[in-house]
Amino acid sequence: MSSADVSLVVDFLNTLDVEDDTDVLTNAAGWRGWSHERGLEAGPVSAARIARAALRAAVGDTLRPSPLTVPVTVQLAPDGPALVARDAVGAVMAAAARLAVLGQWSRVKICPADDCRWAFYDESRNRSRTWCSMRVCGNREKARSWRQRQA
Repeated sequence: MSSADVSLVVDFLNTLDVEDDTDVLTNAAGWRGWSHERGLEAGPVSAARIARAALRAAVGDTLRPSPLTVPVTVQLAPDGPALVARDAVGAVMAAAARLAVLGQWSRVKICPADDCRWAFYDESRNRSRTWCSMRVCGNREKARSWRQRQA
C-alpha cells in the first residue's frame, strides 16, 4: 500500500468539509490551488466535483454519484507498468484504483456523524474503525445515545 495514494484519495475526499462548511471545489481557483500544492495539473473543476461525489458515494457517503469517465493510461516503465494521468482527477482515480487492486479500498471510509462526514483511512487490524476520531465524533455519538436512553 502506498501512503501517497491513501493521502491523495483521502485529501481529495476531504476537499468538502461539512463541519467547517467549506468546499475547495466551489471555484476553479480553489481547485487549482489544491492541485498545485500536490504538483498536479488541475483540469476542470466540474470534473473534480463529479469525481469527488462519485468517490464519496463509493466509500459510503450519502451522495448520489454521477456517471464518471476519467482518462488514465498504463505506461510501461523500466520498473513495470504504471497508471499515468493527465490531471489531478486522473491521479486521484489512479490512486483509488491502486488501493482497490491492493485490497485496501475498503479501508477508506466516511465518518457517519452527520455534522462531520470526514473521510479517513481505517488502519485498524480488523478494519472495524467507524469514526474519524473516537475522541471527538465517537464520544459525541456515545454521549447523544446515553442522553437519549436517560430521557
